[in-house]
Amino acid sequence: MFVGREKELNELCNQFSSNNRTAVLVYGKRRVGKSTLIAEAAKSFDGVVVSHLCARSTFEGNLSLLCRSTSQALDLPPFTVQTLFDFFDFLEAQNKRILLILDEYQYFKDSLRKGELDSYMQAVIDRLSTNVKIVLCGSYVTVMRELLDRDNPLFGRFTGIVYLHEMDYYDARRFYPHDSVHDKIARYAVFGGSPYVLSMLAPGESLESSVKRLLLPQNSLLRSHVENIMLAEIRKSFDIRILQILGNGKKRYSDIASALGGDNAGLLGKQLNNLLDMETIEKTSPINRKNDKKKTFYSIKDNLMRFYFCYLFANEGAIARIGEDAFYENVVAPSLTQFISLRFEGIVMQYFSRLAKAGKMSGIEDLGTYWYDDPESHENGQFDCVLRQNGAYAFYEAKYYQSPMGLTECQMEEQQVRHLASGGDARIGFVCSAGFDFKSEHYDLISGEDLYCLD
Repeated sequence: MFVGREKELNELCNQFSSNNRTAVLVYGKRRVGKSTLIAEAAKSFDGVVVSHLCARSTFEGNLSLLCRSTSQALDLPPFTVQTLFDFFDFLEAQNKRILLILDEYQYFKDSLRKGELDSYMQAVIDRLSTNVKIVLCGSYVTVMRELLDRDNPLFGRFTGIVYLHEMDYYDARRFYPHDSVHDKIARYAVFGGSPYVLSMLAPGESLESSVKRLLLPQNSLLRSHVENIMLAEIRKSFDIRILQILGNGKKRYSDIASALGGDNAGLLGKQLNNLLDMETIEKTSPINRKNDKKKTFYSIKDNLMRFYFCYLFANEGAIARIGEDAFYENVVAPSLTQFISLRFEGIVMQYFSRLAKAGKMSGIEDLGTYWYDDPESHENGQFDCVLRQNGAYAFYEAKYYQSPMGLTECQMEEQQVRHLASGGDARIGFVCSAGFDFKSEHYDLISGEDLYCLD
């Protein structure tokens, strides 16, 4: 089932139908739906589609497998070639419109010296006819991003670039359209936006049942996905304790370094930068303290990985000893609402981001967190949902509740915001998953239903 990705699908369809020379790069981390997206767009291609999955093999081995994929797609007898140029000469000689998809291109690339295959592909693309179109697709984000570097032979050669991310909360809702707003928020908070992960959810199944079936058993589908796919490359090169320390929260560099101790201090900066490049973690700075490095925070980007490190990573033995039911009841359930509440703040920011990108928010300049220092209590911290609009700040409190939020609580929250943020005339808003039991023109009130009514 193909869901969402309308913008990216339209981009690829336009590339594939073009009468001009076409070379497209599609990249993004594993299991975000790259191959499915390309296959869906290829349905519109008026010609023969050669879809080839590159292998962890030698260059000669990959070239041989590519010839086999091509002969099967073109319904021709098996053939062999000696060079990549011979292969593309063969394609040109068919006098047919051909779409060649090289999936997991990084494996083919790694079969030769650094930059060598990219140099060959540059020459191929430069002399490519309009009848043959190329798609390079890959999952190792750092490797694929190298193709866009100025000193890479393929720089400037792509006619289209699609950088595919996980779905946001709004697109993810299509995998569980009949759930209540409360349950939609919870599902996204735990399982995130990977189409592969979301396709594992059973319609009508409770969140508790989904977690027990897909995450808690040692060999369950999504636990294996996290441990054997999402963390496979990370375990080889990084201190996995970094992700354990981050868990479900945000940490400053100094906090992470302190938790690790002195044995990793020299490598931490490099490891954090590499994890950022891999999109495993993200870095945020308050919109009112952009240049203050001491106010920069790191967090795990993927919701499912957050859940894993918050509940499962250090508790594998406990799950095996007491069983999934007892573990869920005694370890997961007591803090699950808090876990979801922190993720709900991210959903709210995605909501405002969607409005801004759609041109539905006038004067929007930035959105993010806001840092405050309280001289009276000698405390500091962050407001997590803040907009800068027309030169002023608007503060939104996000509440993941089962019951509507009341006026008294909103008034108390307003007093706190105005005191801590020195926001005497700032706009104050509230986003409550269960809505509100009052109406007001004084506050900007956004219900959970509003979050899911953007079309």
